[in-house]
Amino acid sequence: MSGVQEALIQVENLHRVFVTDEVETHALAGIHLSIARGEYVAISGPSGCGKSTLMAILGLLDTPSEGDYWLDGRPVASLTPSERARIRNRRVGFIFQSFNLIGDLTVHQNVELPLLYRRVPSAQRRQWVQEALDRVGMSHRAKHYPAQLSGGQQQRVAAARAVVGRPAILLADEPTGNLDSNSGRAVMDMLAELHREGTTICMVTHDPRYAGYAQRTIHLFDGRIVDDDMAVQKPQDSLGGTVERRA
Repeated sequence: MSGVQEALIQVENLHRVFVTDEVETHALAGIHLSIARGEYVAISGPSGCGKSTLMAILGLLDTPSEGDYWLDGRPVASLTPSERARIRNRRVGFIFQSFNLIGDLTVHQNVELPLLYRRVPSAQRRQWVQEALDRVGMSHRAKHYPAQLSGGQQQRVAAARAVVGRPAILLADEPTGNLDSNSGRAVMDMLAELHREGTTICMVTHDPRYAGYAQRTIHLFDGRIVDDDMAVQKPQDSLGGTVERRA
């Protein structure tokens, strides 16, 4: 179809219905979305509007009930389970609000884990883990365990784990939700740097200050896209970062 080859992510008429005790919940209801390679997109909207469900589908963690999804020109429905897992491990990075760190692994080991699955050589693993921890200011905590860290520190470790494999696509679900302003700015600055390096970023956020870092903000309501704003300029915000003003 027209436009599919040009987009890194393309979805058409995407629906996701959850059925529990014979009750249907329509989390997504006819999403049409195109994200170009190298674009930085924020997704906003009230709780329960389908943001996290959309992210899960884009990250191949869930499948739509109806509709089509092309990733880099390839229909996702044609992928085998092993191919989906390979793409998640090699091409997609995730930052979850709930951290999802493994409690009996150190910070270094948590960040290293995706590289072990990829069988990256040990010397390269050490280098990449060090670089990822440096990005989020957590190198000094490399030998600590998640229980020894604050919530904000755990989120920064989760961010390091997401970027350690240098993914082409980064999906961030409320990456600053548990952070103070300084830590939040550090994570946002890291995302901005990754974007400058060519990473495609799709971020869910409730905070308009952080949505302003993106080139474009998509607004969801009741499982539908109700607005799609393109940024036009970047003044300084109160955190010292940049905020997009939109037409």
